[in-house]
Amino acid sequence: MPRVTSEDEELIAQAERELAQAHLNMDFEKIDDLLHSDYTILQPDGAIQNKETVLTSYQQGLRQWDSAKAGNLDVSISGNLALVSGVWTASGQNGQTPFDYSTRFLSMWRKEEGQWQNIAYQSIQISGNET
Repeated sequence: MPRVTSEDEELIAQAERELAQAHLNMDFEKIDDLLHSDYTILQPDGAIQNKETVLTSYQQGLRQWDSAKAGNLDVSISGNLALVSGVWTASGQNGQTPFDYSTRFLSMWRKEEGQWQNIAYQSIQISGNET
């Protein structure tokens, strides 16, 4: 089993923050780099999407992010897998529909060839005072 270090925990926490920043900047290359090829997201409405579907939805140019932040991160590593819990806050516009929300999330990261990538994500909306 690979040795786990506090450096790995910080790398994963930093990757979560970079993923939020990439959403804010609509940096498709960075998002693509941080998401594992087998990435799966379970949306709050129950829909399941893969990496290709998510990237395609972003590239349609219908979404604009005014803010995106991952915080209150707790990282737990076991071998080449890491589980992150945290709070995601975001605002912006999706097509003609504005959004402004906070979610509590679980995010799974997998280390392959020395790189941590997000392989699974699920969130549930919370009120602002739960952050």
